[in-house]
Amino acid sequence: MRRTSQFINTNMYIINVVENYSLNLNLIVKMLSTFWIIHNKYGLINLKKRWGLSAWLHINLMSSNHQRLNIEQSEYNNNLMYDHSKFINRSKLYKNQEEFYHWLVGFTDGDGSFSICHQKKICKEGEGEGKYRWSLFYKIGQSSYNLRALYFIKKELGHGTIQVESKTNMADYRLRNLDTINKIIFPIFDKYPLLTNKNFDYLKFKKAYKIMTDLSISNEKKDALLLTLKCQKKPQNYISPVWEKINYVVNDTNTAKSIMSKYWLIGFTEAEGSFYIVKKDSTRLVHGFEITQKLDIIVLESIARILGISVINKKTYNTVVTTNSRAINNIIAYYKNTMKGMKALEYRIWARSFNKDKRNYIELNKVRNLIRKIRLIRVDKFFHIKYNDIKD
Repeated sequence: MRRTSQFINTNMYIINVVENYSLNLNLIVKMLSTFWIIHNKYGLINLKKRWGLSAWLHINLMSSNHQRLNIEQSEYNNNLMYDHSKFINRSKLYKNQEEFYHWLVGFTDGDGSFSICHQKKICKEGEGEGKYRWSLFYKIGQSSYNLRALYFIKKELGHGTIQVESKTNMADYRLRNLDTINKIIFPIFDKYPLLTNKNFDYLKFKKAYKIMTDLSISNEKKDALLLTLKCQKKPQNYISPVWEKINYVVNDTNTAKSIMSKYWLIGFTEAEGSFYIVKKDSTRLVHGFEITQKLDIIVLESIARILGISVINKKTYNTVVTTNSRAINNIIAYYKNTMKGMKALEYRIWARSFNKDKRNYIELNKVRNLIRKIRLIRVDKFFHIKYNDIKD
């Protein structure tokens, strides 16, 4: 009970810090540290508290209750159109397993990978022919700062491990058990296809599984087939076949919504999006939002349609970006109370400063520095915060 009480007091204090713009980063770090330690050691704590607008810190997020996926009918070719309304809130996201799957696919499209790995085998008696040991990895990588998102994924899937690399400050969620991959990962990504070029990697990954588990194929033959598959290169400008449904053209918002769900976009934004404050001139700071990709222009075009902003083509990458005040206001409404990882904290501070201080250069500069410092936070495998390069 003492831990639970400490947890409640800690998180209420953090909420107060954010709501009142206290810029004492060390206090925020200490409060976050307690949150991570208790979350990791004691599991999820059901706090029947009303957190109000600071829903990013609500721990009763991961309910496994199911309800029907909320979709609506589109006038476009009678296709189903996913609901992107602002009435979708985080409480609902955590109650619906299908919505979690959409979110997970979006997060994976951003920061996930499907790997086919091999190493030379030291033959043991009875192992038969074959030069290599093969393994499959489904992995999601994040800065250790966002361990919260990785533990959420592990909890919802019920399998996998999380590793923290202290030298790189990176953390990974990994799943490599073939039986688990077959029973959990394949059903998700078959039903809710990846929208980016990572779909190609997933299809190779699935083919590799079929080869590895085929008892009719010799180990020597498996080596040959798997080596050929592993070396198979992705075609230039590969587009996920899911877009064939709209003939690979995003004509309007409804077309985009017939392919891309809000939950997918929330997950993708948590992986790839940026909420920031940028200097326009010597006397003006403005709020910005951006998602950047080197490939998958059709994905960015759909995001742009849904969020009402534009795609900009650069020499080496493409981006959906805006600093337009009206567009930022719409984006704030779109993402309100939706995200699961630590980007929810960044968004919360960013959005509140837009509503409170968008014309106050001094205050916005403080908020910009605060967000930058928060992003420097790193956590080790014991959930202890590393203070390197963080100064208040």
